[in-house]
Amino acid sequence: MQKGTIQRLVADRGFGFIKTEREEDLFFGRNQLQGVDYGSLREGQEVEFEVTRDPNGHLHAIRVRLAQPEGGWQQARPGDSLTLTGFLYEPTSSQPGLGSTKAPRGFPLAWPLSSNRY
Repeated sequence: MQKGTIQRLVADRGFGFIKTEREEDLFFGRNQLQGVDYGSLREGQEVEFEVTRDPNGHLHAIRVRLAQPEGGWQQARPGDSLTLTGFLYEPTSSQPGLGSTKAPRGFPLAWPLSSNRY
């Protein structure tokens, strides 16, 4: 996959342009995004994409997604410990027939993971 930067977004039309590492501008449409919502994109964000040629011979970016952080993602191995931070939700009401859907305030998203059982 190639890398580039979101150069310009045309929010009301649902498309944008990516500046490649070779300084080329490539068109992309919102339907070519993978794993990211068009509304959350910002100019200057790093992205990864593939390039295709349309029937008229113009180059377009397809399979556009946010670039992985420097060093990439790492696969966890058995015995690794992982702690996630954040909160699951802070509910405001109950759903009828399901009992209370409320969790304690600050209910953790996850606990440390380990292959050892407690």
